[in-house]
Amino acid sequence: MATDTRSAPAAVSAELNRLLSPRSVAIVGASEKPGALGASVLANLERNGFSGDIHLINPKRAEIGGRPCLPSIDALPVGVDAAVLAIPRAGVMDAIRALAARGCGAAVVFSAGFAEGGEQGLADQREIGRIAAEAGMVIEGPNCLGLVNHAARIPLTFVETLLPAPGAGAGVGIVSQSGAMAAVLGTMLMGRTMHLTLSVSTGNEAASGVEDYVEHLIADPATQVIALIVEQFRQPQRFLAAARAARVAGKRIVLLHPGKSSAARESAATHTGAMAGDYALMRAMVERAGVVFAETLEELGDIAEIASRCPALPAGGTAVLGESGAFKALTLDLCEELSVPLPALDDGNAPLVRAAMPDFVAVSNPLDITAQGLVEPDIYYRLIKALHEDDRFGCIVAGIIQTDDKTTAIKLPPILRAVSELTLTKPLIYAGLDEGASISAADSDALRAAGVPVFPSSERVFRAIARLNALTARDVAERPEHARAIDLSGAHGVVPEYRAKQLLAPVGIPFPQGGMARSADEAVAVADRIGYPVAIKAQSAALSHKSDAGGVILNLANADAVRAAWDSLYANVAAYDAGIVLDGALIEGMGKRGLELIIGAKRDADWGPVVLVGFGGVTAEILKDVRLITPDMTQAAIIAELGRLKSAALLHGYRGSPALDVAAVAQMVVALMDVLIGTPAIREVDLNPVIVHPQGEGVVALDALMLVDPHG
Repeated sequence: MATDTRSAPAAVSAELNRLLSPRSVAIVGASEKPGALGASVLANLERNGFSGDIHLINPKRAEIGGRPCLPSIDALPVGVDAAVLAIPRAGVMDAIRALAARGCGAAVVFSAGFAEGGEQGLADQREIGRIAAEAGMVIEGPNCLGLVNHAARIPLTFVETLLPAPGAGAGVGIVSQSGAMAAVLGTMLMGRTMHLTLSVSTGNEAASGVEDYVEHLIADPATQVIALIVEQFRQPQRFLAAARAARVAGKRIVLLHPGKSSAARESAATHTGAMAGDYALMRAMVERAGVVFAETLEELGDIAEIASRCPALPAGGTAVLGESGAFKALTLDLCEELSVPLPALDDGNAPLVRAAMPDFVAVSNPLDITAQGLVEPDIYYRLIKALHEDDRFGCIVAGIIQTDDKTTAIKLPPILRAVSELTLTKPLIYAGLDEGASISAADSDALRAAGVPVFPSSERVFRAIARLNALTARDVAERPEHARAIDLSGAHGVVPEYRAKQLLAPVGIPFPQGGMARSADEAVAVADRIGYPVAIKAQSAALSHKSDAGGVILNLANADAVRAAWDSLYANVAAYDAGIVLDGALIEGMGKRGLELIIGAKRDADWGPVVLVGFGGVTAEILKDVRLITPDMTQAAIIAELGRLKSAALLHGYRGSPALDVAAVAQMVVALMDVLIGTPAIREVDLNPVIVHPQGEGVVALDALMLVDPHG
């Protein structure tokens, strides 16, 4: 469960603005020693022309750099907007208390050694949160590098900062739990002359966190893209609400989430708990809310640049203008791997492209214009114009061989002409194929200012396009919430199969015909009623995985076989674990064969309910060919997710086999999700295996296991 030491969410209002846009700043621990944190903060404020009041606190100095020093926080005027604590860990708690007493609006705490430093550190961090909530203060950190308000030119950080004039494109805000990565990303984006609005490192988040700053940036008209580096969401539901609000507002959130390799939470009873691990569950929920995931820091910057600089996001087909047959082949390979669609072009279906090219150059996508551009530079202009007018393409990539100054001087002018004369309504992305080759800063700045990202690698472009294509293609239709409560009276912990089936059958989960037996005679009576052949399955809350204990015997053809199996079943379980006491045995009819799936539900303490669907049976935990379904997905969206399984071809009539009843699978998922929404005490449910029959013949869950927390 997410650890949140905040006693209450920090107000996203005037109090947060006092931190981000202060008119007065106190530096606690001011110093004139080069390299000292307090000295660096002061130098940053002066270097960037901070026009507000600056109060220096150092009991050992009367002045620093011509500015007077106060002996203590108690000497501060009442109501200073923000204080920067450039002091050791030992003095932080007293400083926070003193600042609260003076009505300070906010504080930045650089020092580490709090929640990450043991029990006392965690207790102190919680106390910081309590003081902040009581005093109406906003605390950034502890264990952070501060913030940079680029728009207002206010750097409250010890990282040496000289802010350039705002770059081109829509504004980008950075929120990172890692201070170092916030600084690195900011440097990367400023190096691309991007327009940054705000960069905040949240650190340990004692009294403000990622959610506060994301909400602030969503409300900021200057910010269009929010780049996040988050290792843990401490208020997941609040973040999901913010992400949905950003989507509605047309703003883009791009997330780098370190830690996807961490071990999933273990579950003693079900497959679902182990397979729907922390990262996979978080990603399913957050992507559904409209967030774009980046796999690397470089990719985070690439996606943010395209999203902020281009007139629209890449969507649908991509056109590639290239100058090499080998580049064409490499692009085809990579785009197939990344699922970036490259609509085919030929002489017949692309008259505008055909007219723009010499007769001896073939029409294709990617285009290979060979070296013709050196002889006839205007071909770049004509092709960009033709591709831009083709509705099959939502994005154009120009993969240009640069080589040397002379080559670039021939190719860039017609590209710049196209950019300046055409009103671009779709992304045009410039990708140099030879990193290190010459392109003048004036040319790259001109491209960027016109909304054309400039990349040193086409591979990076296609990876970013793939992420953004997935966003624009995402089905965001939401299914109205439908809660189905079931009566769990007396149920707690592991609920055995027979009881789980009794609870789930009335809400639309189909199971085989059968009944519970507590003696061999009862078993025979059930079998006679439903018809042979039958299966017999041992039942006990202590026996989660019956097959491991020899607790399942199949294909019993008559009453004598049932009686013999009854004795064998009890003997097998006793040999496996003599301490297991069986409630009896479940007798069920043997059904016809079909494709095996696993369908499981899990209620996560942070992220809420989710349903897992995948190829199941005994291989479920090995292959992990699964998809996670969120509560708001429509039946159509669920069917689309089933189509993204690695082995999805098996559902659709592989090698002459009949197409299977995918709609019935989706209906079972919806029914299980509704039960999870309506019954908070259910922690997990496993239906494994679920047999899928041909279209129109439905599905049936052969086994069911439930985990219940009666306290919800």
